[in-house]
Amino acid sequence: MSILLGLSTVIDKITAAVGKSVSWLILVAVLISAGNAVVRKAFDISSNAWLEAQWYLFGAVFMLAAAYALQKNEHIRIDVLSSSWSKKTRDIIDLVLHIIFLMPFVTLMAYLSWAPFIRSYTSGEVSFNAGGLIVWPAKAFIVVGFVLLWFQAISEIIKRYAIVTGRLVDDAEFEGDHPSSPHHSLMQEGDK
Repeated sequence: MSILLGLSTVIDKITAAVGKSVSWLILVAVLISAGNAVVRKAFDISSNAWLEAQWYLFGAVFMLAAAYALQKNEHIRIDVLSSSWSKKTRDIIDLVLHIIFLMPFVTLMAYLSWAPFIRSYTSGEVSFNAGGLIVWPAKAFIVVGFVLLWFQAISEIIKRYAIVTGRLVDDAEFEGDHPSSPHHSLMQEGDK
């Protein structure tokens, strides 16, 4: 189990690094948007490429930060139901739902997004808009986003299983944090 928890830690570090890094793309998108607006108003010049660049950047943030949102437990859930359950019940339900719903969905989406990306890349697909950008980078973000989410789901399953079986202590239980936060620790054999 310690090897799996080590793998989970590596996945969590990569997810956190990607999630924090892509947040800067929002600033880039805002700067492009502001620059485009100023140039359009001041000089009556505009380009679809600038608009598409904004869309690509926002799409990249959405797709590449999805795994980070899962890691930080910021994904959408039905708190009306889960708030009345015990911590152990929530952990068991999370474990089961990650296995039977999240993993098949993410696996299917990663698989299905691969072929359109490859077709777009090999054909050099360009936007239909005049002056538009090449399309394959946007499609690549979809593939990479689902792959990152797949790995983070594996990490969450490992941690949740370790918590449910008592191999990982979730020190954040009363703080409302998620076990992927730094507030968890491995139980030693003598601690049981």
